[in-house]
Amino acid sequence: MIKDPSVVIIGSGPSGFYAAESITKKLNSDIDIIDRLPIPFGLIRGGVAPDHQTTKKISLFFTKTAKKDQIRFFGNIEIGKDILIEELRDIYDVVILAIGSELDNKLEIEGSNLKGVHGSAEFVGWYNGHPDYVNLDPNLNTNNVVVIGNGNVAIDIVRVLSKTSEEMTESDIPEYALNTLIQSPIKNIHIVGRRGPVEAKFTNVELRELGNLKNCVPNINNANLPNKIDGDFSDRDKRLIKKNLETLKSFSSLEKQNKEKELNFIFFHKPIEIIGDNKVESIKFEKIKLENSQLKGTGEIVKIDCGLVITAIGYQPRNILDLKISNGIVENKNGRIDAGFYAVGWIRRGPTGVIGTNKVDGELVAELISKEFKNQSKKGRISLVDIIKSKNLEATSFEDWEKIDSYEKKKAKEPAPRKKILSIKEMLNICKI
Repeated sequence: MIKDPSVVIIGSGPSGFYAAESITKKLNSDIDIIDRLPIPFGLIRGGVAPDHQTTKKISLFFTKTAKKDQIRFFGNIEIGKDILIEELRDIYDVVILAIGSELDNKLEIEGSNLKGVHGSAEFVGWYNGHPDYVNLDPNLNTNNVVVIGNGNVAIDIVRVLSKTSEEMTESDIPEYALNTLIQSPIKNIHIVGRRGPVEAKFTNVELRELGNLKNCVPNINNANLPNKIDGDFSDRDKRLIKKNLETLKSFSSLEKQNKEKELNFIFFHKPIEIIGDNKVESIKFEKIKLENSQLKGTGEIVKIDCGLVITAIGYQPRNILDLKISNGIVENKNGRIDAGFYAVGWIRRGPTGVIGTNKVDGELVAELISKEFKNQSKKGRISLVDIIKSKNLEATSFEDWEKIDSYEKKKAKEPAPRKKILSIKEMLNICKI
């Protein structure tokens, strides 16, 4: 019997699973999904904020995909270390890169290496219990925090910094992170953007949440909010911008009441220097203005005292492969890197969009594969299993993940949905039970 091409997907986040799902609708291929961690779902588990459990439910859809007869999950295998990309290309007809952009873009200013400066991938990973970041130990023993960024990740961070323990009871935030956050003396949180409120990438749902925090009031200077929307925007974008401006304006009328924390929105400020003796003490910004759609410095300098700076200014891929990467994107043409080699998700198009944006990438690559391949010529899964055995790799299966999933849910204290296992070693031990 002639089989469809063998397929392996590197990465088990949304882009990887959407690609797998789309391929099952086009081809009767064996599809293997490989991940560096013993567990699947990538950004869903390690990137989505712990208090956004509704968003995390997309993993239920991916679970249905994972349980299809065509698909196998192989966790705890690091491509570039345990198995080389060329080894996979030798044994599979199709290799799909879905590794995302795991690492933070660096803030290229003086003082950015001081203790107390963290990228959002690190900080979000820390409060999500990602094994890579559980030992981050951010300095939350400070009154003032500065978060740099004008997107949803920055919004997530300031919301988690602002919430009470009661507001986090239905989240899956690890105890160590929650305890550190609620014991913190933080009083002032500044969310600072280089551009203005019109250009901000917040979605309105996330922005509105900030107006309903129990112990934190958002502040904004209405003078920084335009009365009209200038610029070359689509009608849809104009509607979204208008909603955001209305929400921001509503913040100015909120009363502080007895709330202990303040969240200050600051626009048109460019970071120029972080000051401190070994650790962060303050950060300097230059005020900027928008002239003829161009950002220009004013020469006016503003200093904000703080003990913690978190940058949410974009991401870049982990350098695990000998690939041509430019501006955080692997060189590709509509998802095609080379013959039999494709890319989906952030590694294809950059770290933009929401989780569902990856669905289009999956559909695109499935269409390409169906046109370029007619049948299987390489053994795929059989050869992968042989390599795993020959190298004595401790690969995990989706059934192993289900053991971990069940264990985490049983250990949780209601109404928390789960108590996350925080180390790879413990995950692997649970798999053996």
